Amino acid sequence: MKVLPVGEDALLVEVSSGEEAQALHAELLRRRAEGSLSAREIVPAARTVLLDGLDAPARVSAELTAAEIPPAPPRARAVIEIPVRYDGPDLADVAAHWGMPEREVARIHAETEFRVAFCGFAPGFGYLTGLPPRYDVPRRATPRTAVPAGSVALAGSYTGVYPRSSPGGWQLIGTTDAVLWDHARVPAALLSPGTRVRFVPEARS
Repeated sequence: MKVLPVGEDALLVEVSSGEEAQALHAELLRRRAEGSLSAREIVPAARTVLLDGLDAPARVSAELTAAEIPPAPPRARAVIEIPVRYDGPDLADVAAHWGMPEREVARIHAETEFRVAFCGFAPGFGYLTGLPPRYDVPRRATPRTAVPAGSVALAGSYTGVYPRSSPGGWQLIGTTDAVLWDHARVPAALLSPGTRVRFVPEARS
């Protein structure tokens, strides 16, 4: 673990894996909830966690450096189900990369329980983990200039859903009508770090 100062009242904690980042994020949220940590924002990423708005960053840095972070506890919150049609234009390429029929790609993806590791790229976009490493896929050699909103996609070890149309290089395996970001909803984002997610197959239209 490496703790770096960011400005006057923030710290960036670097760890060696996504699992460690998720565990650290969960532990920091627990400490804030019990009152032993005062932080305005706790923001996870792939292998870092940012703590912003700290009252005593030097003390927090020393505590983090000296402590061992316990594994992330199981999440008790309900699973969010996202309906999906496995009709993406890259489904055949992913099936070839995995060495199986397209229907098996859909089955494996739908039977996996995902967890939102962190959010970013666009409002409402969650980076979901859960697929075993053997199912990692490369990004497209040539990104698309416009990926439709609701596209369910894979890249590396992550699954994601594009909340709005934007450029992107992920492999598109399906589509959903779920609204990932809605200003009129509280909270606006359907997904947040730690959320459990399952994709529920729908019949192709």
